Amino acid sequence: MQIEVSGNRIDVPDGASCADVLQQGVSKKQFKNVVAARCGETVLDLTAPVPGTCTTIEPIIADSEEGLDIIRHSAAHLMAEAVKRLFPAAKVTIGPAIKDGFYYDFDFERPFTPEDLEAIEKEMLSSVGANKEFSCRAMSADAAREFFEAMGETYKGEIIDDLGGDTFTVYSHGDFADLCRGPHVPRTGMIKAFKLLSVAGAYWRGSEKNKQLQRIYGTAWSDPKALKKYLDRLEEARKRDHRKLGAQLDLFSTHEDVGGGMILWHPKGGLVRTILEDFERKEHLKRGYQIVQGPLILKRELWEKSGHYDNYRENMYFTEIDEQGYGIKPMNCLSHMLIFKRKIQSYRDLPQRYFELGVVHRHEKSGVLHGLMRVRSFTQDDAHLICRPDQLQDEIIGVFNFVRDIMDLFGFTFEAEISTRPEKSVGTDADWELATAALKDALDALGKPYAINEGDGAFYGPKIDIILRDSLERRWQCATIQCDFTLPERFDLVYVGDDGERHRPVMLHRVILGSIERFIGVLIEHFAGALPVWLAPVQARLLNVTDAQAEFTEKARAYLAGRGIRIEADTRNEKLGYKVREAQVEKIPYMLVVGDKEVEAGCVNIRSRDGEDPGMVTLEEAAQLILDAAQAPFKRGGMRYSFSG
Repeated sequence: MQIEVSGNRIDVPDGASCADVLQQGVSKKQFKNVVAARCGETVLDLTAPVPGTCTTIEPIIADSEEGLDIIRHSAAHLMAEAVKRLFPAAKVTIGPAIKDGFYYDFDFERPFTPEDLEAIEKEMLSSVGANKEFSCRAMSADAAREFFEAMGETYKGEIIDDLGGDTFTVYSHGDFADLCRGPHVPRTGMIKAFKLLSVAGAYWRGSEKNKQLQRIYGTAWSDPKALKKYLDRLEEARKRDHRKLGAQLDLFSTHEDVGGGMILWHPKGGLVRTILEDFERKEHLKRGYQIVQGPLILKRELWEKSGHYDNYRENMYFTEIDEQGYGIKPMNCLSHMLIFKRKIQSYRDLPQRYFELGVVHRHEKSGVLHGLMRVRSFTQDDAHLICRPDQLQDEIIGVFNFVRDIMDLFGFTFEAEISTRPEKSVGTDADWELATAALKDALDALGKPYAINEGDGAFYGPKIDIILRDSLERRWQCATIQCDFTLPERFDLVYVGDDGERHRPVMLHRVILGSIERFIGVLIEHFAGALPVWLAPVQARLLNVTDAQAEFTEKARAYLAGRGIRIEADTRNEKLGYKVREAQVEKIPYMLVVGDKEVEAGCVNIRSRDGEDPGMVTLEEAAQLILDAAQAPFKRGGMRYSFSG
């Protein structure tokens, strides 16, 4: 038979392997970096025979996304082999590739230590040097169950039962074998660059009712340079950890007496929030939104009517007042719909855009709580746009452009995903199809490419998720636009059309920043704590050299504060170098030094945190310089924002 490889037609004998074919169709240099083959939608091991129905084979290169997944999955097996050799009593469970790495869960009598990881890594390197072959064999379900029971791997039988089916594949290299779909690299010697990173606890099957296992995380890359680049990025991320910087900058804290996932905002952190929220209010008013506010708790019947009780209650908190059940709100849409229903709405009144900085509560497992990034109590910049069906595309585009403006302001690039109907959902198929089509049509009209994220929509409608990239190229999901035909039906939202008849509106749920807490956490790490001048809680600090300049320093502080600048004066009897270092650690944008020469001239000497030092300037010049720096991002982004302290 003939098979096409990279545009070349090749005669292939029966029984030829994928490797045999690719060796003829690609250069020797390229083949060295091939880890697997693709035939249509099927990914195959290089050692696998070419399927008789295959007409085209493409190589999967090591540094491609698919290639890295295969390398990482193979590295996970390599790690499991090393663990079993060093700790024979450990039982193997599952070990997938994940973003940028892999993990394996083990049932072992004690936690693995950093010294254990070093030993495991050394054993892995030994296996790489031995260049062992990965081989695959098919087994019946009964044979596979017996095979792993004989090895003492008791978790495998449960996996076989859960997956169902008559036939399973088992991959082996050296003395190690595991239940696995594959594919894998041909030999262990192709796993050239890896590092074990950490150990964490993980419940079997993700349920707290099950036994806690030991999860070892690692990373693997196509070559040592890529690994080093990733490890350097991890180190930079550790330096930028918002929890560490939050303490260093005195922004926020958590406290055991308060409870997990609850944030205490300190004065400086509270000021950052206030500046950000005030900015958002102004931007929403400019775009035709109306500011509303709903209560923190609503009767349980409302949550039942909306579908939250059936589809979302595991994420909610409930309480009882006067023998009446109430739900603490996890989102703000119910109140906004009731506000819409307060009067008869005409087609001329639409769209209605309701905006609320609403405090919500969601139950998160204690194991996933993480500083500002994953909390139980947070504020959403939530809005609900209720519109006519013919207005839907324009409203989606308007929200998307709003997101674009804000992301540009902070220097974020972003991508879009459309998340489709999940298994647990409400509404008709027809409504879901209309909602999904509306989101796709809007992005197509904008010329914005998007990926499809199957089954990850909200339970009441599909959504556009905006995935931003920070300065370390990490991806964060913040903004979202959800299209909902279902809740307007459940709450009987109507408007009177130009025909005098009642019609059903459509509702968009959307956030721009998402969780204010989470977005501030992302900002802290994105800017390494050096928040933009307009958002910094302290924009400048006056530093006197000796007590002789204290009086002028106070006058300068009063003048600059009067110009709308957030300024402090450090007049402690400390050396100037000490004061400067403290200000630098606190990431304060400008340090204004006052010595005898500055007092005599009525000036200050400016030092900036980025190393650009204008030197001695008048107070008026200093004020204008700081105000211009605060305004600069808005001018660059084409936004008009009146900055005022």
